[in-house]
Amino acid sequence: LIARRNGAQEYKRIGPVFLQGTFFLLLLAALLFTASHLYSPFFLRKLIGSDDVYQATMKYVDWRVYGFFFSFVAVMFRAFYVGITKTKILTVNSVVMVLTNVMLNYVLIFGKFGLPALGIAGAAIASSISEAVSVLFFILYTWKKVDYGKYGLFEYSGIDFRMLKQILSVSIWIMIQHGIAFLGWFVFFVVMEHQGERPLAITNVVRSISSFLFMFVNAFASTSSSLVSNLIGAGKPEQVMGLCGRMIRICYYFVLPLGILIALFPELVLRIYTDNPDLIASSVSSLWVMLSSYLIAVPAFIFFFSVSGTGNTQTALLIDMVSIFVYVFYALWVGIRIHADVAVCWTTEHVYDLMILSAFFYLWKGNWRNKKL
Repeated sequence: LIARRNGAQEYKRIGPVFLQGTFFLLLLAALLFTASHLYSPFFLRKLIGSDDVYQATMKYVDWRVYGFFFSFVAVMFRAFYVGITKTKILTVNSVVMVLTNVMLNYVLIFGKFGLPALGIAGAAIASSISEAVSVLFFILYTWKKVDYGKYGLFEYSGIDFRMLKQILSVSIWIMIQHGIAFLGWFVFFVVMEHQGERPLAITNVVRSISSFLFMFVNAFASTSSSLVSNLIGAGKPEQVMGLCGRMIRICYYFVLPLGILIALFPELVLRIYTDNPDLIASSVSSLWVMLSSYLIAVPAFIFFFSVSGTGNTQTALLIDMVSIFVYVFYALWVGIRIHADVAVCWTTEHVYDLMILSAFFYLWKGNWRNKKL
């Protein structure tokens, strides 16, 4: 919505979307915070067999849920800056957040500078605080550097139910989509937990490295989504496919060299996350499988996010629902049915990426060019 208005040069209409979206997300954060506190112990106890893993998970969740409020507000700031195509500040913000997180992880997990060693709870606290720092950074930068009068950013005139309805008509499908995606990942981790603590440990390490690479893919895919909306708002839908192609090439320029370096020196990278030599040796094959999936993930996610950029979020949800269904079925089959090695289980990423790559065919032939927002 922000990008479409920016492309149409309707700048004053951006602020109401930002403010009403922030209000809604804070309400949603409060609901999720309450639900997590009330129901997480029950559901996690049912799903996790190992008592040690359950206790560690609860220690993490009890503190991590406080980050909902900060991360949801940060999402709106990111949407604003991506929508108005001023994305450099997002890189600076990410660096500030990551550095804060790394520093606090060191202090809180291991108990430095006179503080107690909190272990996994310290990791959760560090993540929540780093998200709060991210929001504070966005607020200060916006106040000092952005012409908020131009965008009507802080002209709050109460709850606008008509605007909220318009926002929800687009975003509700994206929220459901992200919820389903989270559910898919959760099922995968439960499958790994049922294979044993070692497969789960390997999965956690490989997932951490994958998150680093996915940060680049997600950034380019989100930018592509915003630029697609800007192009449609400016009346240039015929340029969308060319834009996607350029974004894919640029994303490969970043992801491929990093992926190759990690593949060439896997033990060196794995030592960042664990000092257990057996775990490092056991994780290498899974790491290589995960890295190979990014050859598909780069175009898949850029095309997939671009579908949402056209405003057809229901179509994006349908693509994701089918993809997650196949992903979960395949994960259960390789992990539970045939008890495959962890590295084989990680081919679930290839399956999911191939499924969402179908978004290309929708952009190529689908009826999205005249979508009104």
